Amino acid sequence: MTALEPRDAAGTGDAAVKEAPDGLDGTGTAAGTDGAGTGGVLGSSLRALSVGIVSVVLLIAFEATAVGTAMPVAARELDGVPLYAFAFSAYFTTSLFGMVLSGQWADRRGPLGPLTAGIAAFGVGLLLSGTAATMWYFIAGRAVQGLGGGLVIVALYVVVGRAYPEHLRPTIMAAFAASWVIPSVVGPLAAGTVTEHLGWRWVFVGIPVLVVVPLVLAAPAIRRRASGPVDPEAPVPALDRRRIRLAFGISLGAGVLQYAAQDLRWLSLAPAVAGAALLVPAALGLLPRGTFRSARGLPSVVLLRGVAAGSFIAAESFVPLMLVTQRGLSPTLAGLSLAVGGATWALGSFVQSRPRLEPYRERLTVAGMVLVAAAIAAAPSVLIPSVPVWVVGVAWGWGCFGMGLVISSTSVLLLKLSAPAEAGTNSAALQISDGLSNVLLLAAGGAAFAALGGGAAGGHGAVAEAASVAHPAAFAAVFLPMAAVALLGAWVATRLHERRPA
Repeated sequence: MTALEPRDAAGTGDAAVKEAPDGLDGTGTAAGTDGAGTGGVLGSSLRALSVGIVSVVLLIAFEATAVGTAMPVAARELDGVPLYAFAFSAYFTTSLFGMVLSGQWADRRGPLGPLTAGIAAFGVGLLLSGTAATMWYFIAGRAVQGLGGGLVIVALYVVVGRAYPEHLRPTIMAAFAASWVIPSVVGPLAAGTVTEHLGWRWVFVGIPVLVVVPLVLAAPAIRRRASGPVDPEAPVPALDRRRIRLAFGISLGAGVLQYAAQDLRWLSLAPAVAGAALLVPAALGLLPRGTFRSARGLPSVVLLRGVAAGSFIAAESFVPLMLVTQRGLSPTLAGLSLAVGGATWALGSFVQSRPRLEPYRERLTVAGMVLVAAAIAAAPSVLIPSVPVWVVGVAWGWGCFGMGLVISSTSVLLLKLSAPAEAGTNSAALQISDGLSNVLLLAAGGAAFAALGGGAAGGHGAVAEAASVAHPAAFAAVFLPMAAVALLGAWVATRLHERRPA
């Protein structure tokens, strides 16, 4: 689960905390003068906006949890099980491109355009997949959907950065996380019922009409509070075509690497090298300077987001498979073993939003990453027959609590460390770090799993094809390295603030 998550390489990566002039909140609006500063996120001036954008996240969360349930049936009916993993990677890779495009668009024209276009593309992608006659047509729909998802998530961050005073941003980020609680529990059960009685296609075609309602609710408030460039009198900057080319390179490279990781043969070395050649320079150009050496401030915030999301999602993808193949649970029970995580994730996000804890945000993120590492390391203990299976549920609940602390905190810090005119570009960097890490660590985990006799596994919590009984060492080869990556994130979390002069 992700809470729904790049940049001018020449200098935005070195941005320090920007204080808005003349008592403004950083969006050109006096904080609190219209009630936004005193009425909370559900005050009269922000109520429609808050309900609208949280509803968008809620529907995306329902789709994300439901699709994972319906996907195996869709792949079997379309004779596309060998292409199963691409249905997930197509979404991730095109979303990377959408994130960069959305950041550029939002910084130049405001977030309403990319948000509207993203929701439209998301809906069109669902319809394409839901009406697909072949697996490749289905994958194409997932790619269109991913492009829309990338546009939407960055645009939402820009809306938060422009429309909400700084002291309310942790609260709205906590609301984003809380909107995943019900979908994480109800989504798989609802999708399973719909798939069984109406067919898998209704899981896809039933959602697009619903996304129109929150957009209609939020659009007037977005137009009023966050539309247009930050400085209407300044010339609109030209579209950075270099960044667009880099975004295309990172998406294509990630897709090619994913393909190579799923096909462990000597011939796969060629696409692996080609994918790396595309991806590495593109990532260096899109992420803040100093990201990969964990430079203090914004670069470490972006790096931490990728380390946390990638290690956690890569491990979580193999939990249901491990419980099914090693402990004999049904797929439904295996999935429900992680359901408590939605609630604890939201609780962690709520905790970080408390104003009295703001001075301790860095310590909260360190503690959060330690919890994530401990949860990932504890999960494979159920490979020992004497260990009860509920240990996984308890461990994952604590891990999700840690993720709630970390993911929401990185979002808050990202906006705090970004000038208003850079919010779109920097939000895109945060989400690229998240998405790219998911793709790379899922690919690495899948390759290690397959190499040790585990079969092939698709990402995002679903199994593409797996041996009926996988070797326990294959699971250990996934969980233990991911726990080490998460522990590295605890060190990165100590570097989120600029060093203060003596």
